[in-house]
Amino acid sequence: MGPLNLALLILMFVSGVATVLLVLMHSGKGTGVSDMIASSMYSSAAGSGVWEKNLDRLTVITALIFGLSICIMCLTFPLGTI
Repeated sequence: MGPLNLALLILMFVSGVATVLLVLMHSGKGTGVSDMIASSMYSSAAGSGVWEKNLDRLTVITALIFGLSICIMCLTFPLGTI
């Protein structure tokens, strides 16, 4: 495993963890378990505005980085080694 694959593996791990954390930070739509848990933490207006838009953008960016690192890793990882 070369330095490129090691860097991609680290990037894939960090972007995967960041994507999961960012998805969990999203507010619920008010019909599920997330609304029951987070109802005491957030006001009804917390889901709109600049914070939610930036959270959406960060989530999409980290998910794209995760997907691209997997695609590049599939093309560059040596066969027969783990």
